[in-house]
Amino acid sequence: MITFLKLGGSLITDKSTPRTADMDVIHRLAAEIRTAQKELPHLSLVLGHGSGSFGHVPAREFNTRNGVRTAFEWNGFLEVWRQARDLNQIMVEALTQSGIPIMAFPPSAIIQAADGQPVSVQSEPLLSALNAGLTPLVAGDVVFDKIRGGTIFSTEDVFMALAAANPPDRVLICGKESGVWENYPANTSLISKITPSGYEQMQRSLGSSAGIDVTGGMRTKVEQMLNLVKRYPQTSAVIFSGSQPGALYEVLVGRPHGTVIVNT
Repeated sequence: MITFLKLGGSLITDKSTPRTADMDVIHRLAAEIRTAQKELPHLSLVLGHGSGSFGHVPAREFNTRNGVRTAFEWNGFLEVWRQARDLNQIMVEALTQSGIPIMAFPPSAIIQAADGQPVSVQSEPLLSALNAGLTPLVAGDVVFDKIRGGTIFSTEDVFMALAAANPPDRVLICGKESGVWENYPANTSLISKITPSGYEQMQRSLGSSAGIDVTGGMRTKVEQMLNLVKRYPQTSAVIFSGSQPGALYEVLVGRPHGTVIVNT
């Protein structure tokens, strides 16, 4: 069973303070992942994380997602890459300390885009790592783009690109929100299940995430996951909060939390 798991940038960093990782949360999440891996030895996990207060700040400053053409914008492209890489290294070290056999695969080195869409994905080495019992790690990152020059792929974008070669059984989006709220921003009524057919009725309920997020808020996440489950009907997605200790472990081992997104 292949599981794609994203640890949201808002969960592992302080998005209101540039370049600030929440090490207590990161170490706790790493321990929960390792516990689940020990309990489920056949769990094949591709791990990803957002950029939070690292990559999103320069990405907004340089408008990198919309294209990179001038020398100034290419300098911004590099700054986004550097900051995303810094957080990625923090994650590699924390996950390694927890006993997870982690190996990073930067999307900037394996994905070529054209107008924001993946056109070439070198996923074979990542799948080889997975087959060897290792845990591949991806992240939100800059990528080169044949039309825009450069752009940014969120972790969800990376997951969509990787799914073409080997669709996952589950995609788990672990952030700060408990799931998808029916009445955002009041947040008193949680939607337990979303399907493509029922989505149109609830679109007005979905809002944007708090803080800086250049790759889209909750609406974007839901629509990406809906596209994924429509393309790969055997895949399900879950959006849930990792703020509560133990919740990530429980979702990994199959206990329900948050909002599930399925094709039917």
